[in-house]
Amino acid sequence: MTNPYLAQHLPDVLPGDPMHWAAAWLDEATSQSVQRNPNSMTLVTVADNGQPSARVVLCKDFVAEPGYLVFYTNYKSRKIRELDTNPQVAVTFHWDALGRQIRIEGTAVLSPAAESDAYFASRNRGSQLGAWGSDQSAPLTSREALLRQLRERAHELGLNVSDDVQSIENDGRTIIPRPGHWGGVRVWASAVELWIEGGDRIHERGRWQRTLDRKNEHVFVAGEWRGTRLQP
Repeated sequence: MTNPYLAQHLPDVLPGDPMHWAAAWLDEATSQSVQRNPNSMTLVTVADNGQPSARVVLCKDFVAEPGYLVFYTNYKSRKIRELDTNPQVAVTFHWDALGRQIRIEGTAVLSPAAESDAYFASRNRGSQLGAWGSDQSAPLTSREALLRQLRERAHELGLNVSDDVQSIENDGRTIIPRPGHWGGVRVWASAVELWIEGGDRIHERGRWQRTLDRKNEHVFVAGEWRGTRLQP
């Protein structure tokens, strides 16, 4: 049976919830390995002076219901400093091979500590050390200075690493804890646009919006989605 979420056209009556469509598109891009990181997305934040900045991050969880996605980062990075003053963000997924694009606008909040702990524990030891060893977005004098910093912090954690920090001795005893300055960010969607490529630029576009009311530091209560078809 054909998956209705993967149709080449949006239905005449737009679906009530776009997040399930978006999740199905991400799942297909991942299952088909359409690119090296099919879960990559462009994240846009805005500084307090109005200057936007964009970078590519990886979506590590897409929760269609109640409607948020998760990425992980250093909490001292530029993106987090900007989110501290303006939590409104925009995200774009684009899969050229599939002719599909998702645009999401919403509000970013930090993930619960338990969620960040669980994901950090699933990472390989090199990536775990990297979270401790890099002061993301801070100035750096040289690559050797970064390697020296990584070696020093590995030693503080009780780890033995090679001079080039390419291998970490794993004796099965040392558990690397999640640093407090590293963890997840949830982007709660308040607007979603689904785009399907069409011939002669007759693309399919639908945009949905909803309200978000803050429940606690990690969760919002969302209103109903309202969709509108857009001209290409």
